[in-house]
Amino acid sequence: MTPPHQSRRIGLVALFGVILAGGIFLLLSALQENTQFFYNPSDVIADGFLPDSQAFKIGGLVIDGSVEKKGDLTTIFNIKDFERDMSVPITVTYTGVLPDLFREGQGVVITGSLTSRMSFEASEVLAKHDENYQPDIKYESEK
Repeated sequence: MTPPHQSRRIGLVALFGVILAGGIFLLLSALQENTQFFYNPSDVIADGFLPDSQAFKIGGLVIDGSVEKKGDLTTIFNIKDFERDMSVPITVTYTGVLPDLFREGQGVVITGSLTSRMSFEASEVLAKHDENYQPDIKYESEK
């Protein structure tokens, strides 16, 4: 027969173990629901493409010379794949204020939905930047 203080200790360890396992389960299920990856444009135009949901993300490069402004806030531009050459780019239409880092030849991640096989209506545009940060600071001695 085990002493009462030893059985109480075993019960507390078991209770904390169950609470810890439940917390880990809740954390992992929340993280899995919030992971959103982006598709490459060449995958989107491929035959048989089915996104996980109506709205999804595409990541690609803005093609040089393709940015066209329509009115005050509507912008139309083409994107291509990071890795593969595409014969036909995807045309993106976005209405809203573009991020400061948005420019031709720059990487973007776009959230939205397909309006046709080659057209994408964006609800959000995120501009990617390169890893080489160089501040534009001029010192008094350089002026």
